[in-house]
Amino acid sequence: MDTLTALEHDRKILHRVLEEYCEFFNRNPRGTISKLIVSDDQTRYLVIDEGWIDDRRIHALIFDAEIRNNKIWLHHDGLDHGITDELVAAGVPKDHIVLAFHPPHVREHTGYAIA
Repeated sequence: MDTLTALEHDRKILHRVLEEYCEFFNRNPRGTISKLIVSDDQTRYLVIDEGWIDDRRIHALIFDAEIRNNKIWLHHDGLDHGITDELVAAGVPKDHIVLAFHPPHVREHTGYAIA
């Protein structure tokens, strides 16, 4: 698989998995709505929760990923069980995923890409 094809493959998987998360959470009413936000150039993926729980306003970042240097950089993963196992199970190689929420010296021990 050439680089462009691999990148498109990984991007489609990331998008699909995040859409499934949002659909799942939105089927279970809890006062908030989960929204997937994708940049026009499809390099940034955010999931936010917004709404009201009783008198409390909710506007929270749940997930933040970026496509950089042909890899998926996970900046924040606040999903219930994390997304990495699902991405790998769906066909994204571990060396295409950077756990950017860990410092580089920790990343080298995770089994995922360092940078």
